Parts: sequence; structure tokens; C-alpha cells
Amino acid sequence: MAKQSGLGDNLYIDGYNVSGDIGSIQAIHGGPKPGDVTGIDKSAHERLGLIRDGGMGYNGFWNDAATPPVGAHFVFSPLTLNDRVVTYCRGTALGGSSAAMIAKQVDYNPTRAADGMLTFTVSALPNGFGLEWGRQLTAGRRTDGSATNGASVDLGTASPGAFGLQAYLHVFAFTGTSVTVKIQSSSDDAVGDPYSDIAGAAFSAATGITSQRIATAAIDIERYLRVVTVGTFSNAVIAVTAIRNDTAVVF
Repeated sequence: MAKQSGLGDNLYIDGYNVSGDIGSIQAIHGGPKPGDVTGIDKSAHERLGLIRDGGMGYNGFWNDAATPPVGAHFVFSPLTLNDRVVTYCRGTALGGSSAAMIAKQVDYNPTRAADGMLTFTVSALPNGFGLEWGRQLTAGRRTDGSATNGASVDLGTASPGAFGLQAYLHVFAFTGTSVTVKIQSSSDDAVGDPYSDIAGAAFSAATGITSQRIATAAIDIERYLRVVTVGTFSNAVIAVTAIRNDTAVVF
């Protein structure tokens, strides 16, 4: 891949696309907390990798629209104590990079500048799983009018071991009875190996705006992945990102 700018990025919160109200991403960070175990006989730090952590910070522009498409104030101002599903998309190309987490929103800070500009900052910290970098299995938001087999994403190689995957779903709009979103895999993009469901990689059926995180068991994940929708519906706007584990993970 070539060097890239951050043009055309998206940010999704709990099934809401707040990208148009976000002016910048202040930080995305993740990884294990370091534990300092430096002995007095050492001349440099010794550290252990401890619990997984991370976080995101973003600032944006005041928009209090309360009817679809809702503004960022509608999404952030409730200051909910519940977990939030947060997904950052580096562009909206199929297979593009993404960062996602189950998070607690820890603040919402509007500021009115002397020149009249009304902006806000928000911080979110992961809860339970840390921040996870993965790949977009939909090109940003995908609109399905009926059951659909999506285009495939090539992960480049087969799974290096039986380590499973995690995935995040946002449903932004829905008309119908229900839609089930699931991930299928193939070793050769269905040249000789047909796509089939991955055990544990189906989200709960959705009936409206929603968001979810799922995780499979420690199983082999094949090279090619695609997102499939099934159910009774006439409109489902979705975004899916997935993280294939290249080493064993424990949450």
C-alpha cells in the first residue's frame, strides 16, 4: 500500500454516522499497558505487557438535529453509562483499515470560541476488549435492498493458526422485518472452494438502528471474507469491520 492522507474518513457510533460533524480525530491509541519491572541493577527500563487498553478522541461541530440524519449532539449529549460501539474507518474502500472498540464515553465538552465557533470534544475509552485494528468488510456504509452476497476482501494469506476473529456491525437504517448479517469465508474466492458461513460469525438479527460486536472461537479463518445479509427487508444500511487474529488472544 502507498502512503495515504486521512481524506474521506468515517466515524460511526452505535449505528449513527457522525462523520459529517467530526472535524478531526485527536487520537487513536491501543495496545497493552506497560508494567515497569526495572531492577536496580539495570541501566534501562524493563517492562511487561499488561492488560489491553486504548482510546479515541475526536472533536466536531455543533449539530443538534434530532431527526434522521441526526446530528452529533443527539448522539453524544445523553452521556450514557452504557457501552458504545465505536468504529473509525480510514477511508471507505472495501478492505480498508479500521479501528473499533466497545467503549465508555467519558465526556462531551462543547466550547464556544470568541469568534462564535461552537465545537465540542469527546473522549472514549475501551471496555473489556481494548481497541482493535481490522479491515472493512463493507465499503464504508453498504445499502442492501434484499438478501445480498457482498464483494470479497482478500486478507492476503491464509490464517497462520486457529486464532479466530472479532467483528463489529453498525445498522444505520432499516425497513422490513429483520436482517441477519453474517461473515462467510473461502480459501480461493470461490474458484474451487465455495463461500460458507464461519461458525460464530453471525450477528444477532437486527430490526432497526443498532450495533454489535461478536467474536468466534479459536478457529482457522480462511484468506477471503465477505459479508452476507439474509432476512425479510427492503432496506438495510450496514457497515462491518473484522479483525482476524494472527496470534492467540485472550480477553
